[in-house]
Amino acid sequence: MIDAPPKPARRLRCAIYTRKSSEEGLEQEFNSLHAQREACEAYIASQKSEGWALVRDQYDDGGISGGTLVRPGLQQLLADIEDGLIDVVVVYKIDRLSRSLMDFSKLVEVFDRNGVTFVSVTQSFNTTTSMGRLTLNILLSFAQFEREVTAERIRDKVKASRMKGIWMGGPVPIGYDVKDRKLLVNEDEAARVQMVFKRFVEIGSATILAKNLRKEGFRNKRGTLIDKGYLYRMLNNRVYRGLAVHKGKAYPGEHTAIIDERLWDQVHDIFGESPRKRANNTRTQTPALLKGLIFTATGAAMTPSSTKKGSRRYRYYVSMDLLKSRETPDDGIPRRLPADTVESAVIAEIRRVLRTPAITASVIAALDRDDIPEADAIAAFQQFPQLWDQLFPAEQARLIQLLVRRVTVTAEGLIIDLRTDGIAGVMRDLMVPRKLEAAE
Repeated sequence: MIDAPPKPARRLRCAIYTRKSSEEGLEQEFNSLHAQREACEAYIASQKSEGWALVRDQYDDGGISGGTLVRPGLQQLLADIEDGLIDVVVVYKIDRLSRSLMDFSKLVEVFDRNGVTFVSVTQSFNTTTSMGRLTLNILLSFAQFEREVTAERIRDKVKASRMKGIWMGGPVPIGYDVKDRKLLVNEDEAARVQMVFKRFVEIGSATILAKNLRKEGFRNKRGTLIDKGYLYRMLNNRVYRGLAVHKGKAYPGEHTAIIDERLWDQVHDIFGESPRKRANNTRTQTPALLKGLIFTATGAAMTPSSTKKGSRRYRYYVSMDLLKSRETPDDGIPRRLPADTVESAVIAEIRRVLRTPAITASVIAALDRDDIPEADAIAAFQQFPQLWDQLFPAEQARLIQLLVRRVTVTAEGLIIDLRTDGIAGVMRDLMVPRKLEAAE
């Protein structure tokens, strides 16, 4: 009796995955990824009798940490597994695939669902057996422990370097360049930084200064026009004082300071004042709230005016008819109104409108589209009086221009026409700058 020939082994499609955490050495003709691939290819060739065959596609991730699954090569490998194109995944060591026990359990779940076997060339085990899974979990636990210890060493190194004043990377502040991992003063940019600090001392308002700088085309290191938030961060950046900061603590830095102690203290003395006091300090520099918005019922514009009696100044809105001595009918329309009275009436009307359910709902919906949580929006509505009082007069005047279409003075009183479509933008402006200022 002649024995039947043995059945050929089932063809198993094998994919090799390689990874290297750092980019160092990747430019070399033969690097770590190549070494991993050679070892894996040799192992697959040794299993040829078992039907193992290498697929053409390569799955490599160079310069990417094993602490995340968001890796181009790995994502392509998982996609091909889901499409049924792979039977065996081969790696040099299991930590090349992942250093996280939780992440690896997710990968094994994908492998099991698609009938894929996982093999480590240097750590022989089979994930289809309970002993293989136990071995895998033990090895992964040590890999995760190694990763956490390495992270702790890096954090300690960064802290120690900061304490010595060494620049440890990150966004380069305007005014400096980086060379050989050291901050060097960029003279042209440093002069612009000093100019900003000095102008803030003169003006006393970050809002006004940011607006003026944007008009002048002042840009940050990336070439983007600066805003108020960037200006706050710039004025509070202790790097300009020659300090290295780590977790809120400052240490003497290796780099040269751009801002001297006197100018720095002047800026932060201003920040130390209450917003109300700072507003009062700049009140005489700011326009009237309703300038260009208030008219009589006959269509005549009313312009800001003031008189001074002793040490006190009284502000008014006066009709151009009155200023130019034009003849006007005896219609009972006032041609001169106390500015405080009119402005208070307009602000009161704005507050009333903000309390109406329809406006509240529409504004909250608009803010939600800007990723502002509903709870924050509701809190802003409730805190509107306090937020408004903390604004500089120039900020108040700008927001009034966005909210008020026209104020008409009649014999019976004021007709206030509001721009309800601008309320969401104003509430956003009220919320964001306050958060930025509080955070600094």
